[in-house]
Amino acid sequence: MASSETPIQQLAEAARSMQEKDSTVEMLDEAVVAATEIIEGCDLAGMSIVNPDGIDTPAGSGAALRRIDELQFELHEGPCFDALRKDEVVLARNLATDERWPTWGPRVVEEIGVQSIVSYRLFTTKDTLGAMNLYSRTVDAFDEDDVANGEALAAHVAVALADAQNVTHLETAINVRTVIGRAEGILMERFDLSPAQAFAVLRRVSQDRNVKLNRVAAELVRTRETPS
Repeated sequence: MASSETPIQQLAEAARSMQEKDSTVEMLDEAVVAATEIIEGCDLAGMSIVNPDGIDTPAGSGAALRRIDELQFELHEGPCFDALRKDEVVLARNLATDERWPTWGPRVVEEIGVQSIVSYRLFTTKDTLGAMNLYSRTVDAFDEDDVANGEALAAHVAVALADAQNVTHLETAINVRTVIGRAEGILMERFDLSPAQAFAVLRRVSQDRNVKLNRVAAELVRTRETPS
C-alpha cells in the first residue's frame, strides 16, 4: 500500500484484497498485514476465531503473537476473552498496570515487551466469529483515530470471514450430499430400491450404529460393502 494513501483508502483497498483471497487463512493473513500497515502504533496483530472446540488464532504476527495468545488461553484472562464476551472494543493503555488482567498483563509485558492493546469483536448481525487483537510495544499507543480505523478494519474482516465460512459450509454440504447420493445409487442398483428406500437404509444403519449418516455413506462408497 502506498504511503500517500489515506487510512480510509487503505481500508478500502484492504477490504478488496481480503475478498480476493482463496482461503480463510489467506484472508486472515491479509488482515494481519493490513492492521500493522494501517493502524499507527500496531506492532503485532492476531485474528482469533471461535470454533466448536474453543478459540484458536490461525493468523498472527509470528511466534510472539502465538505466545501472547497461549498465555490468554492458559490463564483464562485477557482482552480477547473480554472482546468476545463483554465489549465490542477493548482498549488497554498500559498492560503492566491494567487491573482487568492482573496476571496476563504483566506477563506479556515481561515476556514479549507488549505495552498496550486494542481488541475488537468480529461479528455480524447473526454471529460472533472471533476477535481482532492489535498490540503495541509502546504505552498508550492507540489514539481515537487508531481505534476508529481498527474498528472499521474489524468490520471488513468480519464480513469477509463470514463470507469465507459460508462458502466453506456450502462446499462441505455439497460434498456430503454428493457422497450420500453415490451411496444411494449403489444401494439402488444392487437391490433395485427407490431413492427413498435407499436413503431409509442408510438412515437405519446410521441410527443402529450411532454413526453420522454421511460417514455410513462414505464407508459404503469406499468399501462397496453393503451395510448390515
